[in-house]
Amino acid sequence: MITDPIFYLLALPAVTVLGLGKGGFAGVGMAAAPLLSLYIPPLQAAAILLPILICQDVISVWTYRRDWDAWNVKVLMGGALFGLGAAWAFAAFVPDAAIRLLVGLIGVAFVLNAWFGRPRLAPPTVARGMFWGGAAAFTSTLIQAGAPPFSVFVLPQRLPKMTLVGTMTIFFAITNAMKVVPYLALGQFSTRTLATSALLLPLAVATNFAGIRLVRVTPVEVFYRIAYWLVLVISVALVALGAAALLRG
Repeated sequence: MITDPIFYLLALPAVTVLGLGKGGFAGVGMAAAPLLSLYIPPLQAAAILLPILICQDVISVWTYRRDWDAWNVKVLMGGALFGLGAAWAFAAFVPDAAIRLLVGLIGVAFVLNAWFGRPRLAPPTVARGMFWGGAAAFTSTLIQAGAPPFSVFVLPQRLPKMTLVGTMTIFFAITNAMKVVPYLALGQFSTRTLATSALLLPLAVATNFAGIRLVRVTPVEVFYRIAYWLVLVISVALVALGAAALLRG
């Protein structure tokens, strides 16, 4: 397993926010993979988090098994197949520095859009659902941060809170299971990464249950503010690191 203490200085807070995110505070969890990507290659960070996510999905799917919208999941999954394939092809031919730069740019764009973008209340059509489902799968595969594209399509529908959380849970549980194949094909799993995932799993599960409990009783606005600021700072750092590495190359 990874033994570098600096890695764990980033991994412990990353897994904590990931657990809260899988419990229901989805915006918080999107900071996890970019945080790890400050120190290790983005795809390696995503691969370490994926087994943890799949274990958390079992807990979350059971918790929200009665609270989800089937139409949204079907439409979004139609696009997710294309998004996952596009991310697989992208990661196979693009160097880590370019992925780090793209991850940073995506993070900055998401935060700026959340803060300054005008909300769009367009009706939820199949075409729009497939597009945003593809975008969610693409960013989820690269950086485990598919919640923003998902939210662009689903939030304007004003679903009941528990239905919204359940729909997000089911969609990303299926997407995460599908990501095993491209990660294997890209050689991102090893005994070292899997052992590291196993070491971090107890913290992830504990914070997963904490998130499930908190989402039922706590307003989420403060959590989202913290998450977006964290993602912005991390994303700017990733842009700087990726651009510097590309210039040196």
